Amino acid sequence: MHRNPAPTVDVAVIDGERLLLVKRSNEPYKNRWVLPGGFVEYDETVENAAAREVLEETGVQIRLESILGVYSDPERDPRGHTLTTVFIGRPVAGEPVGGDDAADAFWVNLESLDSSILAFDHPLIVEDLKRWLKENSTFWSSKKR
Repeated sequence: MHRNPAPTVDVAVIDGERLLLVKRSNEPYKNRWVLPGGFVEYDETVENAAAREVLEETGVQIRLESILGVYSDPERDPRGHTLTTVFIGRPVAGEPVGGDDAADAFWVNLESLDSSILAFDHPLIVEDLKRWLKENSTFWSSKKR
């Protein structure tokens, strides 16, 4: 029998200089901050899972803009080997409020974010996001909400 990593998604939702974060209400890392995301359900695309997870956890509807990357370190999640597709998205409707398995949701200034508050490998993802935004500043600034 094959053992496979569990597919997950995370979304860096960007609104100007702000990044959307959620506070976990469950272990692992209960009460720590993360990007919204979660497990992909059977018969669901990663794109649909990303939009669903953000809406469930934050009440914010999003439009996916790009894939930031795939993160697959077997040690990234203490529950077991996960493989996550990380998207970059923009909000299109709604205001952040914690829902589903998120105790809270809020916007934080991306440049002043202290990544030590983040769980899992999300400090690495945020650093990759900052680099991506700098490298794609012309593309990003031309997008309208």
